[in-house]
Amino acid sequence: MPTLTMFYGILIKMNWKDIGKHKLPHFHAYYGDYEAVFDLDGEIISGDFPKRQSTFVKAWVLLHEEELVANWKLAINGEEIFRIEPLK
Repeated sequence: MPTLTMFYGILIKMNWKDIGKHKLPHFHAYYGDYEAVFDLDGEIISGDFPKRQSTFVKAWVLLHEEELVANWKLAINGEEIFRIEPLK
């Protein structure tokens, strides 16, 4: 699963091969032992994530929404996605 970015110990990856499982455009976030699937609005679809780190993810999504949508379109067409700047 390709990595989009990493910030504050949070790793963000995009896996488009599990569309059947989640149906919506989404990405996966990892923090320690936590893993959650977020939609492109920054809301948790499945999994569990600490509240503070979820807030960081949502802030990052708000800053990079267009890039996330562009990456999703590339990914579902089997094209290589690009990295996105981390939250600073």
